[in-house]
Amino acid sequence: MSFDVNKPYNDLLALPPAVEVETKAVLKRAISANRAVAELKGQGGVIPNQSMLVNTLILQEAKASSEIENIVTTNDALFRAMASASGIVDPATKEVLRYREALWRGYGRVKKGARLNADLFVDLAREITQDARGIRDKPGTVIGNRNTGEIVYTPPEGERVIHKKLNDLERFLYAHDGMDPLVKLALSHYQFEAIHPFFDGNGRTGRIINILFMVEGGLLDMPVLYLSKRIIDDKMVYYRRLRQVTEHGAWEAWVLYMLEAVEATARLTLDKIFAVRSLLDKTLELSKAKLPSRVYSKELIELIFRQPYTKGEFIVETGLAERQTAADYLKELERIGVLKGQKIGKENLYLNVELYELLAK
Repeated sequence: MSFDVNKPYNDLLALPPAVEVETKAVLKRAISANRAVAELKGQGGVIPNQSMLVNTLILQEAKASSEIENIVTTNDALFRAMASASGIVDPATKEVLRYREALWRGYGRVKKGARLNADLFVDLAREITQDARGIRDKPGTVIGNRNTGEIVYTPPEGERVIHKKLNDLERFLYAHDGMDPLVKLALSHYQFEAIHPFFDGNGRTGRIINILFMVEGGLLDMPVLYLSKRIIDDKMVYYRRLRQVTEHGAWEAWVLYMLEAVEATARLTLDKIFAVRSLLDKTLELSKAKLPSRVYSKELIELIFRQPYTKGEFIVETGLAERQTAADYLKELERIGVLKGQKIGKENLYLNVELYELLAK
């Protein structure tokens, strides 16, 4: 195997690596990471309405994953865009929302039996980028340092070459080789990023594949592992570890990094689940004590926890009240300090302030 940053890395070998990757240190960390993921999967039912958890955490994942690619928006812009029908959304927010849609789309396809293969990867990338092109079919793609312009990596070149490498990756993903699934996730994530099959959207597509792999393998029921935040927090380490595999075959350090990231993220997500549940219970008690009996219902309070912003239309759609009554309910919730109203275009939106602050952390 040869590597030159200025030449297409067509010599990238198929997985698994020729060296031992399940070392004693890796297996020890894998046990801990798998335990954390299993706890996360087991606690999904703590939130009565999982759509809230999934929607909001997916949006945070989308925001962080896009931020890695220097696509930056705000939590408030994202949450307002989810709730508002105004259609006024800035380009960066639209890109992040497309990531969310791609993740949901991939999740739906995997649950229906689709394989993690080139066809699915192309579909995800097209949804993320809104670019109809598929696998790279033209030369000239390089990865460089944004500040210095220095080329740091030239991915494989040639549509047929790239397709073969993706097919090899698919075989590895589905091989019955007894490898720990989280170790396999770490190896396959490196491989996808090294193949770099698309003109754009490779990083975001790769991070969606991580989540779909865990769902398909039964490690998670829902796509709620917020892994991109960890990468954002130590972005330079992430890229350095990737380069060290390519340049020096430093597989153990890479796998340990990914296992630590998965474990830390699973525990962070668990903490967030318990915090949301605690806030929901507190809000239920407060609302039951302060709202008129004609307004209070457990279903209403759970509804305003689906996402930070809500509006009367959401209440009407669930059948809890007619339009005018729904507006009265929201005003009552604002009166007791649970919601905060604001006008967005022609719409009246109401923000669950404490939920927003919790999710934005």
